Amino acid sequence: MSVRKIIHLDMDAFYASVEQRDFPELRGKAIAVGSEKNRGVVAAASYEARKFGVRSAMPSSQAAKLCPHLIFMPPRFPVYKEVSREVREVFYGYTDLVEPLSLDEAYLDVTEPKKGPLSAILLAKSIKADIKESTQLTASAGVAAGKFLAKIASGMNKPDGLSAILPHQAEDFISQLKIEDFFGIGKATAAKMHQLGIYNGGDLRRQSLEVLVENFGKAGWRYYDLARAIDDRPVNPNRETKSISAETTFTDDTTDLRFLEDKLRKLSTSVSQSLMNKNFYAKTIGIKLKYHDFVIKTRSESREPLQEAVDLYRISRHLLHKDPLESPLRLIGLVASNLIPASDMNQQGEQLRLDFGL
Repeated sequence: MSVRKIIHLDMDAFYASVEQRDFPELRGKAIAVGSEKNRGVVAAASYEARKFGVRSAMPSSQAAKLCPHLIFMPPRFPVYKEVSREVREVFYGYTDLVEPLSLDEAYLDVTEPKKGPLSAILLAKSIKADIKESTQLTASAGVAAGKFLAKIASGMNKPDGLSAILPHQAEDFISQLKIEDFFGIGKATAAKMHQLGIYNGGDLRRQSLEVLVENFGKAGWRYYDLARAIDDRPVNPNRETKSISAETTFTDDTTDLRFLEDKLRKLSTSVSQSLMNKNFYAKTIGIKLKYHDFVIKTRSESREPLQEAVDLYRISRHLLHKDPLESPLRLIGLVASNLIPASDMNQQGEQLRLDFGL
């Protein structure tokens, strides 16, 4: 059986780089895409701004304090979408097995490419060069036999980087990888792993499947496989986005509503950014409540199509207060579903009149 060749391509500081490309006076300067109002949020930051600690999803007020000379640029999503289309045209020139994750990143299966060398590393170099020629922007690439390692590799040498983790290197690489750097493992899960003496991939591999499933549920199966460099997930070009969500697990169970509101505010920012990246509006907003005894309850409401963080927070906060909490929570999540493409909205961003048969 031949080894799969997976490339993860990630555009470098995508929104900010587009602004610096289109406005030469911004090149070499610290810029943030987003609103500079008090309740604004950074959608993307240039590498010059990142040196000061400015990051995406950060409140604009905090970003301005970290970098007083920061230049805010209003987002131009139609432009970013068009550049993303150009980038994907490059991808499809090499393979039909393209799985977009957002406007600025995608997985490519180049095991049997349409053109170019059979070497995935050389193919990644060629794809990066074609992107640069087509858009005047840089991308970073990661090459591996699976999606997990390819994604990690793409972030190892940014910007304009290319890193490969070859099959014979995979297990040793994962053994040295800090558990916080495992894609999909957040702060709360990492803290729980630390309690179990798991600090890197090597520690994770020494755990039995039974222990991992007992402590992490279904995710335990995945952690068990990843620790052994087992990742058979295919690149899925037909993946349909049915919902967009984010959640956070607490170190201690809580019923503190102000604390929960703050978590929902941050989750709203994250989900809003994903909706914008993937060009969706959501008609149904819900919250997920996992209680201390692992019982999960959900609450949701359907409204007019929404995308902005302030709207997501307003509805999710309403849902939180709609009924009393039954007991302390260990997790809260926000789910945007019943998605409609941005193309179904008119140019002013207003809802199209839909025929519901009434």
